[in-house]
Amino acid sequence: MVRVLSKLNCCIVFFLFFFLVHVYAGDVVDYGRSSSIIITSERLSRLDFPPDFVFGAGSSAYQVEGAAAEDGRKPSIWDTFTHAGKTPDKGTGDIAADQYHQYKDDVKLMHKMGLDAYRFSISWSRIIPDGRGAVNPKGLNYYNNLINELVSYGIEAHVTLSHFDIPQALEDEYEGLLSPKFIEDFTAYVDVCFKEYGDRVKSWMTFNEPNALTLGGYDMGMMPPGRCSYPFGVSNCSKGDSTTEPYVAGHNILLSHAAAVHLYRTKYQEKQKGQIGITLLAFWFEPMTNSPQDVAASKRMLDFHIGWFLDPLVHGNYPAIMRKIVGSRLPNFTKNDLKHLKGSFDFIGLNQYSAFYIKDLPRRSDDQYGSDYVRDVSVTGLYENGMLAKDFTRFLIADQKAGEGWPVTPWSIQRVLDYMKLKYKNPASVIHENGYAMTDNDLSNPPTRNDTERIEFIQAYIAALLPSIRNGSNIRGYFVWSFLDCFEVAGGYTNHFGLYEVDFKNKERRRYPKQSVQWYTNFLAKTGKKNRSTGSLYSE
Repeated sequence: MVRVLSKLNCCIVFFLFFFLVHVYAGDVVDYGRSSSIIITSERLSRLDFPPDFVFGAGSSAYQVEGAAAEDGRKPSIWDTFTHAGKTPDKGTGDIAADQYHQYKDDVKLMHKMGLDAYRFSISWSRIIPDGRGAVNPKGLNYYNNLINELVSYGIEAHVTLSHFDIPQALEDEYEGLLSPKFIEDFTAYVDVCFKEYGDRVKSWMTFNEPNALTLGGYDMGMMPPGRCSYPFGVSNCSKGDSTTEPYVAGHNILLSHAAAVHLYRTKYQEKQKGQIGITLLAFWFEPMTNSPQDVAASKRMLDFHIGWFLDPLVHGNYPAIMRKIVGSRLPNFTKNDLKHLKGSFDFIGLNQYSAFYIKDLPRRSDDQYGSDYVRDVSVTGLYENGMLAKDFTRFLIADQKAGEGWPVTPWSIQRVLDYMKLKYKNPASVIHENGYAMTDNDLSNPPTRNDTERIEFIQAYIAALLPSIRNGSNIRGYFVWSFLDCFEVAGGYTNHFGLYEVDFKNKERRRYPKQSVQWYTNFLAKTGKKNRSTGSLYSE
């Protein structure tokens, strides 16, 4: 399917499963919705889940904190990217949802909702402003205060150590993730975090969606640090090599992850009793037809998407198909690398939103520009509701209602969990992100608060977890994306995933509960109160 980026005259390439960054800068065109959400269960509540199953909501530092230049924080690559005007609405995270100043009130809202846990990230640039060297006491203090506030209300802190916001100082010095120097600096940074917060934080994620960051930031140039090369990028990047850099960056992320896990396990885990893992974007891919070519293409897509990072962690090397296709552009692991890499996780986080149908696209052999990730994968795709994604990722986004075209595939979460069980030895897993985007134009005054479509989406996906649990999936938790409306990766402030609305036009960034807050509150009620799945699925 081809889409147009709202309010821009240029085409944007959303790579990675026709939706690399699961955030819309506008909404999708629907040519006849073939998949309505149908909930067959009469009732649904947290009591249907194991007693230790964790329910929460999430955010990330740059997307909600604001205070970008306060109390010693220095720029990250995300600051630099947005200040260069590279987001669709030209927005930045300078203020965002202002959680830096409003965290106490936000934690009260979490407690009122009944969240078990809050997933957030630490800004490396706030802790160690120059990426290495001196630690910023005010930065340390902020996260100590946030974590203490969560603990005081009985809410678990689930912490991501790097969520797309590497310090700009390291990018300037040695091009960040493209240099093996990054591994040492990342390890020193996480050492500070483990030491300062590990007595209260029992769930750590090293990186968020490295399979999105590498493509968006180093192949397409549509995410920080905005590197790409002609003809692969979506903009005129000033530097980069799309044919090699995504794989180099991914390799250094894996080695940095392994180093962080090794540090945690040898120095902190026995005493602190926490767990550590990594979070991947996890779309599902079905073959468009039963032809051998399409079946092979869907498997290839899964290997390039999930296997790129999970195969080394579980099986000790990149997927065979990646090694065959990418060849010498894919870095090799040493024996020592693999010693620390294989098994370097206690759990795997999965950000699961949708599914796509995949068709094989014959590879071009005579291209003078070589091959990037998109050409390496060589597929075209179709949305579950019949929308064609042309040449793997080129979309036009039009001003239609998100709810009429947003790919809604609750079964995809089951397929991903089955895949984890069968191919990756059923590791402990957590759904770290799952949510539904809406825009201010979706609904009448007040904007987006009557979010019954979001309620339907969330309930459908939560309900879809139950058969997987009964079938032996080692799934341990579910987090809605996002707790608050925030600064979205691709859409800036043009779309909203939050359970709570944030009035970004208001200086105080006031919060307003959407109907989904009430639904999630009822669902999470520990009194045994059930939500009836009738009508709009919304129950007071």
